[in-house]
Amino acid sequence: MTRRILFVVAKQPAAGRTKTRLCPPLTYETAAQLYACFLQDTLTTIRAVADVERVIAFLPADAELFFHTLAADMRCVAQQGNDLGERLDLLLTNGLESGANHVVVMSSDCPTLPPAYITQAFAALDGGVDVVLGPSDDGGYYLIGITNPQPRLLREVQMSTPSVLADTLAIAAELSLDVALLPPWYDVDTLAELDRLRAELRTQPIGSTKAAATRQFLAAFDA
Repeated sequence: MTRRILFVVAKQPAAGRTKTRLCPPLTYETAAQLYACFLQDTLTTIRAVADVERVIAFLPADAELFFHTLAADMRCVAQQGNDLGERLDLLLTNGLESGANHVVVMSSDCPTLPPAYITQAFAALDGGVDVVLGPSDDGGYYLIGITNPQPRLLREVQMSTPSVLADTLAIAAELSLDVALLPPWYDVDTLAELDRLRAELRTQPIGSTKAAATRQFLAAFDA
């Protein structure tokens, strides 16, 4: 039987430490509260993905109680490593070394990401591709999945730049890896992206539960 692990990388919401690029116009406290809603909606999203082990990979190291309380139905592990690339590589590699056949790591900055995209990622790995990537509109990716350790894809790419996806694909080509790309989506890190999120949520039909926590928070904040 195929064993699949889905990691979501997350930080404990804290004023001055989460979503600071939205400040101003948000205060540090409001930005942290907004990110807490992103987390709730992301966890709802991954609960909709079938046949996977759901794991929260958290920061900081002492946040385990917070995340266990937030999602008692999921396993929680502290992120390890000195930078983002190393931390992602360790999650993917350790997941595979624990006996998983396919491992996916995704962002917690996309509260409206369709669960179908994550399901599609595992389907691509099931179909035999080496790597699956979910392109983000800022030039990075919101999701990466692999079937075998690929440290170069994570450790040799300068993260948090507009060329992350392109650089990752270039290394994959050097390694002759078969890569599948998911539909693009967007992270919410800047004011323009927050405005895009607001516009998307306004188009949801009455009764929609999409990004419910985020939508409720923004409605109250905008009011």
